[in-house]
Amino acid sequence: MVLGVSSDAPAANAAFRTKFDFPYDLLSDVDLAMSTAYGAAAAGAARASRVSVLIGGDGRVLRSYAEVKPGDHPAEVLGDLAGLD
Repeated sequence: MVLGVSSDAPAANAAFRTKFDFPYDLLSDVDLAMSTAYGAAAAGAARASRVSVLIGGDGRVLRSYAEVKPGDHPAEVLGDLAGLD
């Protein structure tokens, strides 16, 4: 399952999904609690960094991607997923 997380409000996320035909559900993390827990935002930060986190079925972080290059990132994550088998 792939989920996106944004600090934007649910209505803004819904508009983004529609406008860009975004294929994944977007969760709203307006208080940055999830972003802080997964290391994408520092405590007290106004916004989270653009990062990806690969989370296993048991909820553990398997890999964190601090620098995301949109053109290369999908292949990188798919390669990591393939390596988990």
